[in-house]
Amino acid sequence: MNVFRENTPLKENDICVVLDSSNNGFDYPIHNHPEVEINLVMGMSGKRIVGDSTEIYQENDLVILGPYLYHKWYGDDVLLNKKKPYRVITIQFDSKQFSTNMMMKDSFYGIRNLLKESMRGIQFTGKTFESARRIMIEMTENKGFENTISFLKLLDVLSKGQDRRYLTLLEFESPGPKANNHRIQIAYAYILQHYSDPNFKMSDVAEQVQMTENAFSRFFQKQSFRSFSDFLIDLRLGKACKLILETDKTISEIGYMAGFNNLANFNRLFKKYRKYTPNEFRKKYLQDGDFAWDQQVTPWQFVPSDVGNNEIIKPMIYSTRILHL
Repeated sequence: MNVFRENTPLKENDICVVLDSSNNGFDYPIHNHPEVEINLVMGMSGKRIVGDSTEIYQENDLVILGPYLYHKWYGDDVLLNKKKPYRVITIQFDSKQFSTNMMMKDSFYGIRNLLKESMRGIQFTGKTFESARRIMIEMTENKGFENTISFLKLLDVLSKGQDRRYLTLLEFESPGPKANNHRIQIAYAYILQHYSDPNFKMSDVAEQVQMTENAFSRFFQKQSFRSFSDFLIDLRLGKACKLILETDKTISEIGYMAGFNNLANFNRLFKKYRKYTPNEFRKKYLQDGDFAWDQQVTPWQFVPSDVGNNEIIKPMIYSTRILHL
């Protein structure tokens, strides 16, 4: 599958950039970029690809995406050539600005944590969606410092929102239990180093933190809110998904490289958690990701004139407003 790098319109002195589109064509290829993205789709349903997740989204969809997490939205009505009005508001920003001295204060803890969790892709619904949508629409209508305040308010709303759902498996995030406990940090570091070894087991980690296997099992569950076995399966399947999408290795090779020493067990777990067999998963993504684009994808006002005259790309360029904060 081809994943293309987008050159976003974010400038060095921007806090964020707001893209307001009413007819973008949904024809952008699967891509990623180093910026965090908050994407709001209104009035269109279709299929959404985020990392290893492929899902159907409804007419209102709100997702935050971490740096380099590849993604694409398909619009059903666009594919069917229906003339239905819809709107897409996208906010892109550099997460590094939240590592400054002021942003390290306790008041910004929730936002910093949101940005860490965005590496998995998060969908927001319910009251969180409604509050965020209202703020994002306001940001397309306002300017200046007022929009900077709205931007921080939006991040605060998302960081506190309970109506959320993670879209990708753990390997796309490289996460760890969100505890400050030194022992769990040692355990997690050891797991990340060894989880793809087919002979790796929980007793190996327990020994590293000088605990019995039963004690470590209870300890890990308490600290990470999930069992060790579930955590390990997520890591291994996440790595398998990446290898399937990014290499041409055989499924049996990938299973072993991800930590599975039994191909039948790998296929069974993959289908259970991903709803497809590994082979079906690869075929589906190859079909969805077969685009003939250059390696660097540049949107909107930076599109070269010879490309911009393309009848598919042209409506996308002239129907997008760009606001720099």
